[in-house]
Amino acid sequence: MSTASSLSPNRPVAANLRTICAHLRANGSAEHAAGVQWFFKEEIRSHGWYTAPLRAYARVVHRALAADPAALLDAAEALFASPVLEEKVLAVTMLQPSLRHFGGAELRRFAGWLAHVSSWADHDALAMCLIGPLIAADPRRARRVFAWARSRSRWHRRAAAVALIHGVRRGAFTAEATRIARALAGDEDDMVQKGLGWLLREWGKARPQETEPLLLAMRGRTSRLVLRTACERLPPAARARVLGQAPTTSSS
Repeated sequence: MSTASSLSPNRPVAANLRTICAHLRANGSAEHAAGVQWFFKEEIRSHGWYTAPLRAYARVVHRALAADPAALLDAAEALFASPVLEEKVLAVTMLQPSLRHFGGAELRRFAGWLAHVSSWADHDALAMCLIGPLIAADPRRARRVFAWARSRSRWHRRAAAVALIHGVRRGAFTAEATRIARALAGDEDDMVQKGLGWLLREWGKARPQETEPLLLAMRGRTSRLVLRTACERLPPAARARVLGQAPTTSSS
């Protein structure tokens, strides 16, 4: 069984990766790995780890490598390029304790990882846990998402919406979220639609007075999936208006 003592920022990245991946292979659940595929349309490779133990191991890896930020980032980047789900998610979670030390250079690096996304799970870990917080930390960085919205890659287009969620929860990015919603309204990819609906739902939870007019304007151009997801946390009357349903009234 691999231990933290065998990980070191002084070892070559490849040696640390062998240790990490061996630990993941040896300590997963074959039964859970077989069941993971049920949650995905894409073919998924899994070591069969549950979330809590994987997060605990991520903390172990972070403590072992954090003394050298370059070694930590290099190891994470190599892990995210792996086709195995837990290796990709570990890449993100092992960096989270260092997030406050990251800036624009790291954001550019993480944006490059979008090319290695293979499912909604590793996408959302990357976009919500690394990219989104870094964009929210400096609103000037939000302009990056407009190029992603025009990408041929479904994962870049999904990231254009999901990466703004941290900001809209804090009352920011109204103009950016409006522009992204209009840009992605007609997207036919269900992964993009779900990402856009998620952004609009979180925005609507915080400021429904802003999202309802936008959703009404989008109603003829976007999918029911987007509208249903976006309306989940709206007040009942607003939800009924957006979905084209008469508000229900209680009988006396």
